[in-house]
Formats: sequence, C-alpha cells, structure tokens
Amino acid sequence: MSEIDYEKLAEIELQKDETEDAQSGQEKTFMSPPFEDTELNINHPYYDVARHVIIQLAGDDNFGRKVITFSCCRMPPSHQLNHTRLLEYLKYTLDHYVENDYMAVYFHYGLRSLNKPSLKWLQTAYKEFDRKYKKNLKALYVVHPTNFIKILWNIFKPLISHKFGKKITYLNYLSDLREHLKYDQLNIPQEVIQRDENLRRKQKGKLPPVVKIPPPRPPLPTQQFGVSLQYIKDKNKGERIPPVMKETVSYLKRKAEFLRVEGLFRRSASVQTIKDVQKLYNQGKSVNFNDYHDIYIPAVILKTFLRELPQPLLTFECYDHILGITGVENSLRVTRCKQIIHGLPEHNYVVLKYLICFLHMVSQESIYNRMTASSLACVFGLNLIWPSKGTVSLSALVPLNLFTELLIDFYMNIFNSTVPGEILP
Repeated sequence: MSEIDYEKLAEIELQKDETEDAQSGQEKTFMSPPFEDTELNINHPYYDVARHVIIQLAGDDNFGRKVITFSCCRMPPSHQLNHTRLLEYLKYTLDHYVENDYMAVYFHYGLRSLNKPSLKWLQTAYKEFDRKYKKNLKALYVVHPTNFIKILWNIFKPLISHKFGKKITYLNYLSDLREHLKYDQLNIPQEVIQRDENLRRKQKGKLPPVVKIPPPRPPLPTQQFGVSLQYIKDKNKGERIPPVMKETVSYLKRKAEFLRVEGLFRRSASVQTIKDVQKLYNQGKSVNFNDYHDIYIPAVILKTFLRELPQPLLTFECYDHILGITGVENSLRVTRCKQIIHGLPEHNYVVLKYLICFLHMVSQESIYNRMTASSLACVFGLNLIWPSKGTVSLSALVPLNLFTELLIDFYMNIFNSTVPGEILP
C-alpha cells in the first residue's frame, strides 16, 4: 500500500472516530470553547501556541524524571494554529529537559480532521527530533490509541528505530497510567476523562465501581521517605540534617572523582534498586552505596527524598514569593532571595543551607561534570518547591529555576548568617 493510500485510510479512520463520538454525545464536549491559559504572559515567545495549553509539564514521575504531556483535544482547528510554530514550541519546551531523563504522555483523543497536522508535518516533526531529544526519553505513553495510530505506525515504521519503538507503550485506559506516573499531577483534560469513562461504559455496559482507597498506614518510627522534617528529627535524637541527606551527600563528596562524574544528578538509576534502598532506609537498616557500584544511585536517592517530603523544603508559603523573582530588578535579586530564605522556619533553613552548600560544591566542578548552577537548578528546582494545589505550569518554571540557580551561584552571600547547632557538608 502506498503512502497516499495510507493517508487516505488514516483520514477515513479519523472520520469514523468523529462519527462514533457524535453518536455517543461526546462531540459536544470536544466542540466546547477552547481551553486557554489566562495567566500566560502575552510577551511569551510562543504565546500564540502556548495559550492553548496543548503541551504541559506534568511534574515528575516516581523517580524524578520530568513528564511532558501533549493533549490533542486542545488543538484548535488548523486555520487557527500554525503547526510550524507548534513544532518550534514543542522543541523549545523539550530543550529545557532533554539533557535529563524525561517521559512523555500523548493524549490522542480529540485529534480530528479539522485540527490534525498534515502527514508531511508529522514526518518533518519526527526528523526534527534528532538523537538529542530521543536519547533521554525513557518512555512515550500513547493514551486511547485508535486505528488511526495503527495506520500512522505503518507509515512511520521504516523511519522508527527498533530502540525508539521499544519506548512506546499504548494504554487503553487512564487507570493504566497509575502504574507508571504520579496520576494526580497530570492535569488530564476533562474531555479525555470523559472519553475514558465512555470507553469503560461501552466495554462493561456501566461505569466501573469506585475503588475505595484504604487509609494510609502510620509511618514507621524509622521512616525516612514521605514524612516531615520534624518527624525525622524527633525520631533521630534531634538531629537536624536527615540521615538520608547526610549519608548521600557524605558519600558523593567522599572522593573528588565522584563530584566530577559527568551528568551527576541528571541520570536516572534502576527503578527497583531505588525502591530497595528506600525500603532499607525506612526500615532503619544501614545502606552501603559501595555495594551498588553506581554513583547515580545516591544522587537519585537524594532527589527522591526531597520530592517525597509532605511539604517542600522551601515551604508552600514561599511559592508565590519565589514566582515574583523575575519581576525584581537584576541587581536586587540576590537580596530578594536572601529575604525569602531568611523567612523560612529555622529547621528548613538549616537543611536548605546544608543542601545548597553541597550543590555549590558540585557546581564548582562543572568543567568536569557539566553540572553548572543553571543545570542543577533545572534538576532540583521542582524538588525544592511546588504549589500546595495542582502542578507547576511551564510559565512558572523560569522563576523557580532562576531562584534555585541564584541560591547555588550566590551561596556565600545568601547564606551568610549562622544558626546555632548547624552543620555543613
């Protein structure tokens, strides 16, 4: 079958999807007023595309890898969206994360004859995403695939490498995402949720029963992950620096060559190994990182510890203040950072100072490890601060990462006050 025949077949399948949705009544949902980000700055370089919120940062997965989502239902008709600009914006977004491991979720529902890009555009897009973008993509989840996706696969099969093909996972239901990602962080469009409910109703004749989630178990006395700094302090004879942080930092700075490992904190580690190490810590057992022969394991454990705190180290109260850093004159930003940091609870300040002191050391070896203050900020920013509700928007990343970068770069200026009993790496 020729490429033209495949394209015609793909168009037929899309029309079938539209007819099916019209019959089920969901087409009305799709034709609802377009979703737009009302808080997006009009001076954003891709405002014309970004305002539709087609592409979103959806937090991290369970192991600190950034998750990017693409929602077809938010694509307006083709005459209202420049697809060349959409491709540029997608690359612009990914450029912030491709140096680190990341994940992508593609919500297929909502792709229609009116809004679908041309086959030529799709081919151009695939070619544009060279090794730089594909290397650190750990998984691409395609949610609610249809026959249209199967046809596209036949068209692109000659272009797609076996290695990249293994990264693609097809998920028929949203619940399947829970096995792989932090579902509640995904900000799934309502249209996609409705589609999922329709598919389940069609399969079973009724909506699936509500699954009752059992109440959480009380933490162990030795628990280290998922509990507050105060809890850890109380269970560790008043020690202010949590054992996980102290031990990972001590191990990483033990030898100069450890801090000089290229991509330290960028790379991920074995998922099962990270779970095993967490379990040992939570059970109060000793961890010897030498046993694992992988320098990235203590690095990932440190990030995981920060990310699983019930409240971010920089506290929810500081979130809006930190977002305002880009509105401060350049010459006054360090002073403003200092003001925000000195408003933290004393315990948080002590732990943060310990951590940033270490990250400053790491940045001093950037000629070897390529982890500049800016690179470290991209990795640690969202592990230090996040909003109390919802997830961080793409537009919020700039101030959050800038704030973290300033803390690392100007560590000596910002953390020049001493708290009784504090310790440093």
